Amino acid sequence: MREQMLKSVLSDLNGTSADVEASAVISTDGLTIASMLSVGMDEDRVGAMSAAMLSLGDRTAAELSRGELEQVMVKGENGYILLIHAGRDAVLTVIARKEAKLGLVFLDAKRAAANISELL
Repeated sequence: MREQMLKSVLSDLNGTSADVEASAVISTDGLTIASMLSVGMDEDRVGAMSAAMLSLGDRTAAELSRGELEQVMVKGENGYILLIHAGRDAVLTVIARKEAKLGLVFLDAKRAAANISELL
C-alpha cells in the first residue's frame, strides 16, 4: 500500500516535467523503497550510490559549516542527478535531462520530497 502511494508520487514527478527521466525513493542505508527508473538502470546501484552521495554531502555541509544539507546535485555531460532528503530516513533521487529547466525540476522535486516525507 505505502509503496503504491510512493510510486504514485514518483509517477506524478516524472509525468509533471518532461525534464525528469527517472526517480526513486531510497533509504539512507541504500535500499530502494520505490522507483520509477528507466530501462537499463540498476535499482540496487542507484540506491547504493544515492545513499553514499547523500552521506558525503551531509558530512561536507557539516564540516564546512554550511548548515543542514538541502540537496546534492551532480552535473554530467548527459544530464543531472539531484538528491534531496525526504524525511529523516530517506532520499529522493531525481535524474534529469541535460536540457532540463533546473528551477522547475528543483521545485517539483522539493514538493515530491515533502509528500514522500509525509508518507514515510
